[in-house]
Amino acid sequence: MMGPTPERNDLEQQVKEALAKPLTDDEFDQQKASFAYGNAPDSDFITKDSAMRAIHSFRLKEAA
Repeated sequence: MMGPTPERNDLEQQVKEALAKPLTDDEFDQQKASFAYGNAPDSDFITKDSAMRAIHSFRLKEAA
């Protein structure tokens, strides 16, 4: 069973501030790499560094 929910008195304010501040390109790249790494299959060949390299080399193919 889970314990009680912690109080988050300033959560609403933090969310408002986060939504008002746009992401930098670097922050967005870090989020993309984190998402790719977190959703990748478990492998010794996939690292946080390889995920970061992959987001810079990934290209969409044109529709056939």
